[in-house]
Amino acid sequence: MAAAPAVRTLNAPGRLAGIDLARGLAIVGMLAAHLLDGQAPDTPTWVGLADGRSSIVFATLAGVSIGLVTGGSVPLAGSAMRTARGRLAVRAGVLYVIGLLLIATGVPVYVILPAYALLFLLGIPFTGLGARALLSAAAVVALVMPFVQAWLDRAPFWDTAVGEQVALLVGWHYPFPVWIAFILAGMGLARIDLRDLTTQLRVVVAGASLSMLGYALALFSGASEFDEAVSVWGAVWTARPHSSGILEVIGSGGFAIAAIGVCLLLCRTPLTWVVLPLRAAGAMPLTAYVAQLLVWAVWAWLALGRTEGLAEFRALHPFWPITLGILAGCTLWALLLGRGPLERLLALLARRAVPGTAERSAPVG
Repeated sequence: MAAAPAVRTLNAPGRLAGIDLARGLAIVGMLAAHLLDGQAPDTPTWVGLADGRSSIVFATLAGVSIGLVTGGSVPLAGSAMRTARGRLAVRAGVLYVIGLLLIATGVPVYVILPAYALLFLLGIPFTGLGARALLSAAAVVALVMPFVQAWLDRAPFWDTAVGEQVALLVGWHYPFPVWIAFILAGMGLARIDLRDLTTQLRVVVAGASLSMLGYALALFSGASEFDEAVSVWGAVWTARPHSSGILEVIGSGGFAIAAIGVCLLLCRTPLTWVVLPLRAAGAMPLTAYVAQLLVWAVWAWLALGRTEGLAEFRALHPFWPITLGILAGCTLWALLLGRGPLERLLALLARRAVPGTAERSAPVG
């Protein structure tokens, strides 16, 4: 009986269960990319599918979240929008600090939170736009910024000691000049009626079409890592994970959009209860992300005496214990207590720092 209020929160009428499911799947994909050796001969093929794509799904979902908290299908206006924007800025600041603390653990992953913080800030000026403008802006960024990114990546600065530190501090492994496209695309999705069945089907078709286009062009063009190293065009014309090439942006961005649509459709069926553990984890992504890295740091320190060895830690076979532990822990927390602990903290800090109401004072229309 005690779990009933928390379950109602997880299934609240205003909450999109499919978005939580998509985040939950992205969390599992992230864990696979971090904890499994994708080059090992016995690695499941889905691990390769997760490489690079799970983080892009996360970025697109971050855009969806920004769009939802700033009004959903119709942007907020006036003081409500100012409050929402202020709270987004506070959230970005807190995410950045948490990201720096996680980097300090020495766990050998590229911590995504500093990049998320910058992307949140970059997304704020676009919160007043509608779906068409946001999706058009995402398309422009996707087609133009990979060229800028390839030029920036070739700067000798990144090979210096200072450059390496700056890259960590700005999350350059998830470069904001290109990745703002995923934020804008997610915001654009939030500006359409994601609860409508026809809209969900269109999202799947549009995302799958973009994904097939990007990967087909990469397949038939013969783009290779050697080409990336010798020319700007080679660095741009690639779909390799974490390359930020045009074909990756189109292919993996389309994959993210399609995955969101499929999850929304799936949660229209009774299977939404079968995937409850994934939805629970997806409802508290910050808690799940931080928990993963803290458990990793403690386990590695106790077993290896240091946190930096990636291959050594993977040899301990941590994927299933950490993944099942996070899913179980998030499910119990969601059923008994509702909102995730770090999500509650983030919301509390944002409300305290920016008082007011980030909701419409009257019905729209």
